[in-house]
Amino acid sequence: MQQESPACRELAFRDLDDAIQDARSLHCSGYLQVGRWDLAQVCGHLADWMRFPLDGFPKPPLPIGLMLWSMRHTVGRRLLRKILQSGSMSTGGPTMLETVPPPGGDEAAAVERFEHVVARFRAHEGPFHPSPLFGDMDRDSLTRLQLTHCSHHLSFLVPK
Repeated sequence: MQQESPACRELAFRDLDDAIQDARSLHCSGYLQVGRWDLAQVCGHLADWMRFPLDGFPKPPLPIGLMLWSMRHTVGRRLLRKILQSGSMSTGGPTMLETVPPPGGDEAAAVERFEHVVARFRAHEGPFHPSPLFGDMDRDSLTRLQLTHCSHHLSFLVPK
């Protein structure tokens, strides 16, 4: 009889401390990977996307940039509202390949980098760079988006 693989977890972090604690716990206690990415990949990806509003988003290639511009001016705000209201993101959506580290990376370093970027995000007092897809966001909306993003990706790592 074939053993059924575990499902992803239901997560909804209240604050960024919860996300950091979850990543630390997964690193210390181990986890089952039910998605495509390991903990180092997840933490690297989350750190990159949390850093972009602080440092600026990478410039996409022209065709993708035009698509993002079009979406930002048509469906971007509606998509953001849907994500923030539901507290969830769809699985398997596209992302920039540069934000997905190769598998098998240094988990401790990736968790530490994630923590460092969270601290920078919290301490940031200036304006945020606008999202290529969603446009300008205030601190509350951006924080809620980051919490949803963290919950989405860390849900695919199930504690042992």
